[in-house]
Amino acid sequence: MQPIITDTRSLNAVSRGWQLGDGHFTTVHAKYGHLRHWAYHEARLSAACIRLQMPMPDWATVKEQAQAFVSSAADQVLRITLVRGAGGRGYSMQGCAEPQVLLNTAPFPTQYYQWRELGIEIGVCQGRLGNSPLLAGLKTLNRLEQVLLKAELDGQDWPEALVLNSQDHVVEAVTANVFWREGEAIYTPDLSQLGVWGTMRAWCADYLGERLTITHTSLSRLLAADEVWLTNALLGVVPVTRILERQVGAKGKTTHVKTTNVKTTNLNVTALTMTRELQQAYEKTN
Repeated sequence: MQPIITDTRSLNAVSRGWQLGDGHFTTVHAKYGHLRHWAYHEARLSAACIRLQMPMPDWATVKEQAQAFVSSAADQVLRITLVRGAGGRGYSMQGCAEPQVLLNTAPFPTQYYQWRELGIEIGVCQGRLGNSPLLAGLKTLNRLEQVLLKAELDGQDWPEALVLNSQDHVVEAVTANVFWREGEAIYTPDLSQLGVWGTMRAWCADYLGERLTITHTSLSRLLAADEVWLTNALLGVVPVTRILERQVGAKGKTTHVKTTNVKTTNLNVTALTMTRELQQAYEKTN
């Protein structure tokens, strides 16, 4: 039998996190002590605090402690979690204390560097995301939909997969945002009702400016795109070479590539113009 935790004092500080999912988080690439895109992560956390009516911590202190917490000798993932402070009764947030800030690290998944260069083949999940306008865009502690979708992804042995909503619109990937190119036009799904507004999605939107259009899209439109890529704070920008059995940008010149961490694939070298531009710009930023 697993031990039962009964130490109320120890649990109170984060009780709303594990009881109600009352908190939010961001995941930072801590590359040898450097917190990549810190401004975007701080903006995400700040926006979530406002929408969740949660007092903000002092961000300068959070950054200082996070910087001291990571290792300058390791390529790491840093998760920063904010949990509404103890207090209140039931769902009520009245009387809750200041939020608790939790830091933890893990090794960076080094296969992501290979994915950026060679691309990945992805699937399409059967599970669907439901609309949640109150929480749309936020990375809250309520991740059960993603847990179930990741189980489906793992069962199919896909490195990633697209996820649709109940109207059969493409929303995002299981752990990433999605973009695509049709000729010179660049698109990303509308996430006003659901999904996660990732920090790399925000960075891409800033970089692309008026070149980017936010829209609803069917899977068939994505299958016909000239270029598709995924983004998140750890992946960076990763080209998609194939969706299910359909090669992305099939009209271009292809190169046969064998990799150790993803399936053998045909990489369309002429369909990566926007992906490569974004990757180069990303590497030049902090």
